[in-house]
Amino acid sequence: MSITKESDFFFKTDETEWDQADAGITRQIVARNKDLMVVSVKFEKGAIGTVHDHIHTQGSYVVSGKFEITINGNSEILEAGDGFYVPPNAPHGAKCLEPGILIDAFNPAREDFLK
Repeated sequence: MSITKESDFFFKTDETEWDQADAGITRQIVARNKDLMVVSVKFEKGAIGTVHDHIHTQGSYVVSGKFEITINGNSEILEAGDGFYVPPNAPHGAKCLEPGILIDAFNPAREDFLK
């Protein structure tokens, strides 16, 4: 599927569906066009974002909660206000230690996140 529609100018969380991403993980697409996708990702305690890689550059911000983030085999504990960068094709994953939300930004957009 190709991204042909850009996001509306404004995003309202209570007007946007949460999609199931994995066990204990849901996400909302906040903004998108072909070059950028911003996603809010909600984790329940103990949820695992399985180690994976993709061609996209990723920048993430921890809105709330506590996470163990692993990138290229290196792990850090991150909390609200922290963030991380994932270069293209770098293996990375997350373990949620306290329920929380990440904001992920991708370039180019993650077409695989669209239905």
